[in-house]
Amino acid sequence: MASSDFEAVYADLRERMIRAAAGHTVVTDKPGSLVLHAPIQNPLKPRERMWFGAIQIKKNYVSYHLMPVYSHRELREKVSPDLAKRMQGKSCFNFKTPAPALFDELERLTAEGAKIYETPFEVRYGEC
Repeated sequence: MASSDFEAVYADLRERMIRAAAGHTVVTDKPGSLVLHAPIQNPLKPRERMWFGAIQIKKNYVSYHLMPVYSHRELREKVSPDLAKRMQGKSCFNFKTPAPALFDELERLTAEGAKIYETPFEVRYGEC
């Protein structure tokens, strides 16, 4: 896979995450790596902001991490079977090539997750 393919996937996903999570803080924004924090404190580490998501170009794919999918079951249940096939772990989606329909779905989930992460919430043990 050509690195330019991954760069195109990264650029599209980066634009979508930033658009969908307007109001969240960009902590890292450098070639191949974007990290966002939510505007709320981490309920487990009150001195830190809540980690929201990240996009990174890896060796064999582009990863899209979306923490609200992990922390909120109701959001995870909205992940389509096609997008779920791209999941690795509980909050990471991997892509090697552009997938516009899946990217649209991911942008909607990101926007919904961003709204959830605008208000402090209680950690619900056993739900993740």
